[in-house]
Amino acid sequence: MIMEWKESRGEARVNWRMETRGMTITTGSVVLEKDGSNLIGISIGGGAPYCPCLYIVQIFDNTPAAKEGTLQSGDEITGVDNISVKGKTKSEVAKMIQAAQSSVTIRYNKLHAEPAQGKTLDLILKKVKHRLVENMSSSTADALGLSRAILCNDSLLKRLEDLKRCEGMYRGLVEHTRRLLRSYYDLSQTYKDFGNIFSTIGVRELQPRASEVFTKFGEIHRQMERYGVQMIKQLKPVLADLGTFLHKAIPDTRMTIGRYADAKFEYLSYCLKVKEMDDEEQSYHSLQEPSYRIETGNYEYRLVLRCRQDARARFAALRSDVQVKIELLDNKHVQDVVQQLQRLLSHLTTFYDQCHQLLDGQRFFPIEVDLSKGAFTYESVSGLLQSQDEEEPEEYNVAEEAKETSNMVNSSGESQPLISMD
Repeated sequence: MIMEWKESRGEARVNWRMETRGMTITTGSVVLEKDGSNLIGISIGGGAPYCPCLYIVQIFDNTPAAKEGTLQSGDEITGVDNISVKGKTKSEVAKMIQAAQSSVTIRYNKLHAEPAQGKTLDLILKKVKHRLVENMSSSTADALGLSRAILCNDSLLKRLEDLKRCEGMYRGLVEHTRRLLRSYYDLSQTYKDFGNIFSTIGVRELQPRASEVFTKFGEIHRQMERYGVQMIKQLKPVLADLGTFLHKAIPDTRMTIGRYADAKFEYLSYCLKVKEMDDEEQSYHSLQEPSYRIETGNYEYRLVLRCRQDARARFAALRSDVQVKIELLDNKHVQDVVQQLQRLLSHLTTFYDQCHQLLDGQRFFPIEVDLSKGAFTYESVSGLLQSQDEEEPEEYNVAEEAKETSNMVNSSGESQPLISMD
């Protein structure tokens, strides 16, 4: 509230009005059925003698107030069962609620606030602090006086490391499979070229038996090339499925974990802000000094309470989403790897069996070819022999010398010595 001074007929009057910090308020009432413990599931703050209003601090999970969904953190309580609570303490209001029978009527002033109004620079810095602390070791955090208890015990954030290892394994598997398919494609093209060459030789070969063998040998290699291409087409879906898991499933889960971590740090930042404001309020009470924030309706504190409730709801929803996605990812990882490897080995086995059946029982070698009558016969060899004579005159002289030496052998089989020895 804001204090205004007015002077009328020589008298000073004081008027008070609430400082809502730009937030709107609407009035309403709700009937809540109590649970077996005679509770409705809310905690109350404010009230006399320090704060002019009473407000809801927290809505507990799985309670009548949470299930009904009308009341929220930061809403002001104006009455209980048509009885005004103005000027009462929070203990008195709690006793009024407990005194009601099976149900209680709560009159309230609902606080309408945008979450962006609570995201101050202080909250942003607290969020950055939580991110820094998360990446610190326990010894470093302890040396700086920072607590990592809430952060380091989160098993979902630890799954990021497992996710990175899984991603590395799949990346290597995809790369190896891609290289394997490329190698088999090159092998198939080699089979094709090999078959084309032998088929061409078979067509040009004049001898029927050799022509048949060469042609059949070439056709078998062409068929092996077709089997190889067929195998590669069958293995492409395997590579596509592995790529889908690597490039879609894993990044989507990592992004969800990132959003979950961001929501968690934001929720922890609001919790820390609430704790600081509670400590500030206690310090003013201990010194018996007035606090402008509290005496004007504590709207800043109520805004932080509402933002904390919204952040907690987002955090809980994302945590559930992360748990579901991680479970699905683990199941898909276990089943998918086995299934894809089985498909890979099955198609490779089929390819080798088909190639073995083509060559099994075939007898191509030795191939008897009459070179004097086959496709390799030269039309004329005189020119070739003449060129060889011109290129090798020294070999001819050596042959002549050897002939003359052989004429010197006598009839008794002993050769005449070329050089006489005394």
